[in-house]
Amino acid sequence: MRPRRVATVLALCLALAGCGGAADADPGTGFIAGDGSIVLLAPDDRPPAPDLEGPTLDGDTFRLADYRGDVVVLNVWASWCAPCRAEAPVLEAVWTDLRDDGVQFVGLDTRDTVPAAQAFVDNYGITYPNVVDADGQLQLLFGDSLPPQAIPSTLVIDSEGRVAGRILGRVSESTLRGLIEPLLTPSASPTPS
Repeated sequence: MRPRRVATVLALCLALAGCGGAADADPGTGFIAGDGSIVLLAPDDRPPAPDLEGPTLDGDTFRLADYRGDVVVLNVWASWCAPCRAEAPVLEAVWTDLRDDGVQFVGLDTRDTVPAAQAFVDNYGITYPNVVDADGQLQLLFGDSLPPQAIPSTLVIDSEGRVAGRILGRVSESTLRGLIEPLLTPSASPTPS
């Protein structure tokens, strides 16, 4: 039954990736909207996520390492990004639904001002932590896993701290759940013996 579920998720991801349009240039900032591509990596192909640590909008410090053992959804966004505004309610809804199931969400607000970012979070009722990355340096820690020009982008990190999936562009609820839910099954991330 599990291979069938994985095949269904992969088919869904491939179908949705085919629906993505070409990247849209934002002439004012030099950034592009993600192209809608979706990548799901086999366990043996998953690179380790970097040791992300940074200040949150609430004044706390977020450390990705503190969430080892949980699935982490990291969403790169900015208040000036129209697709980010469109996906914010989806991210909050999935977070609200899955946060008691070993899933942690974190936003990475990049190339933005703190007042604009705080207004965005307040306006959309976002309750998960958001790391401030005003100069974009934290985003660069992810190397090839996270293109620095594609905003929004979303990474799904497995319970072992490895990048398991990526969405470049606006997320849909079904696509996001399709990347998260297989990682919540006990056999998705085997424990070391």
